[in-house]
Amino acid sequence: MLVAGDVGGTKTDLAVYSGTSDLKSPVARKQFHSADYGSLHAIVAEFLAGVRIPVSHAVFGVPGPVINGSVATTNLPWVLDEPSLAAALGLKSVYLINDLQAVAHAIPSLEDGDVVTLNIGEPVPHGPIGVIAPGTGLGESFLIWNGSGYVPQVSEGGHMNFAPSDERQIRLLE
Repeated sequence: MLVAGDVGGTKTDLAVYSGTSDLKSPVARKQFHSADYGSLHAIVAEFLAGVRIPVSHAVFGVPGPVINGSVATTNLPWVLDEPSLAAALGLKSVYLINDLQAVAHAIPSLEDGDVVTLNIGEPVPHGPIGVIAPGTGLGESFLIWNGSGYVPQVSEGGHMNFAPSDERQIRLLE
């Protein structure tokens, strides 16, 4: 069993998956308000105690650049590292990846019903795919074609300010 999580400055979504779970149908799922907790460990420990499902591995999409298995999270006062989190949770392994890189991994799995067209255009076969996620920060990632499939790339958009440049955008700002 695997616990997977999307950790964000506002909320943390956790789910447990078995080896046969469908991506859209985890064994258990719960959302937490991140700022109510002092650490990711506290959130995951509460979740696992509540669902009472033994897990042995974890993967978390986290806000910020993951370097050598560690991250100082964006918008949260947490410093995470894989070995410490695994030990604290009693798991065999914990993997941390950038949150938008995690989203990019899911893009090739999307089905037609999962996609909404915002602007009609002509797709470029095997062209790069951009991933943008405005939220507490501005998450960015992209996928490139390597000849046999799409490969997610890490990018860190960070925090951006909105700089309206015309009447319509000024109304949006207001």
